Amino acid sequence: MDCKYFGECGACRVYEDGYDGQLNEKLELNRDRFLNFYEKKISVFKSPDSHYRSRSEFKIWHKGDDVYYGMNHLEHKGVVLVDDCPQVNKFIHTLMPKLLVAIKEKEIGFKLFGADFLSSSSGEIVVSLIYHRKLDEYWQVKATEIAKELGIYIIGRSRKQKLIVGQDYITEHLNIENEVFRFKYIENSFTQPNSKVNEQMISWSLKSLSDCGGDLLELYCGAGNFTIPFAKKFSKVLATEISKPSINAAKENMILNDVHNIEFVRMSVEEFVEALDGKRGFRRMNEIDINSYNINTIFVDPPRSGMDEASCRFASRHDNILYISCNPETLVRDLEILGETHDVIDMALFDQFPYTHHVEMGVKLIKR
Repeated sequence: MDCKYFGECGACRVYEDGYDGQLNEKLELNRDRFLNFYEKKISVFKSPDSHYRSRSEFKIWHKGDDVYYGMNHLEHKGVVLVDDCPQVNKFIHTLMPKLLVAIKEKEIGFKLFGADFLSSSSGEIVVSLIYHRKLDEYWQVKATEIAKELGIYIIGRSRKQKLIVGQDYITEHLNIENEVFRFKYIENSFTQPNSKVNEQMISWSLKSLSDCGGDLLELYCGAGNFTIPFAKKFSKVLATEISKPSINAAKENMILNDVHNIEFVRMSVEEFVEALDGKRGFRRMNEIDINSYNINTIFVDPPRSGMDEASCRFASRHDNILYISCNPETLVRDLEILGETHDVIDMALFDQFPYTHHVEMGVKLIKR
């Protein structure tokens, strides 16, 4: 990727040696980081070199009568005004300048300070325009005109206000092992930002679990990104997630993919462990017949904070553990506990965030 803002824009921080150079730097760092747990080859899954982000957020900056996209400076020197971003997918990339022109022409830029883009791999786009003012009927009329002209959906957001022009979601299609899965991605909720690497993460995870059999327990399931494909490989899946919107989206995605062997429970991991151990009763578990499950495999994809000790101890009860981590530092901490009972037999690096220090790791563990 060639970007004229390298060295200024804080979105990219590792770029001097090109894509392969930054990827090799990540691999060497994490090979050393996990050497106490795994000495074999770490599988590496590359990202496209450019136009890989299907979700991106920009500041909106005002200079006189003009509006610009802005990003934080690499060295915290204010804002870098950008008119181009080769990170975003081609659909967002094409839309960005047209949207700024439309905002100016339709005169809806007053107190606009942010624009968030969410795109499918087929070009369906929701744009969230974020304001420091209450939005009125004039805004809705003009936003509707822009949406129609540009073929997009628009969400207007301000304090305690959300106006929807069209719809507030897109439908993504992921190709996993020659099977297409459909997912409803809702504006302002978590989705994987790099669809090509996401497909590779799911495929690697499916292969890692292919010999496990029985039923699967998934913690931190989100909107079912992994859950739905996993359901094709297991007899039954029990999945937990604390976010109500994510659970609702997961249930819709289950129907969208004609999957019927998943039970979703809206509970935190801590609550779920307490419920299974009989320490607390939860009405949300009343309809779950936990004794009907034959679970010897657990899948976890926690937030950057990783898992707490109690959750790690709970995961250690299962024969097979598959752990996807978006933060290698907390993964190392959690492996100190999981490694007391399990061996790491496979590890993968997913370059979900090129030109940054961030990386996702996949780890398969088997009980000794």
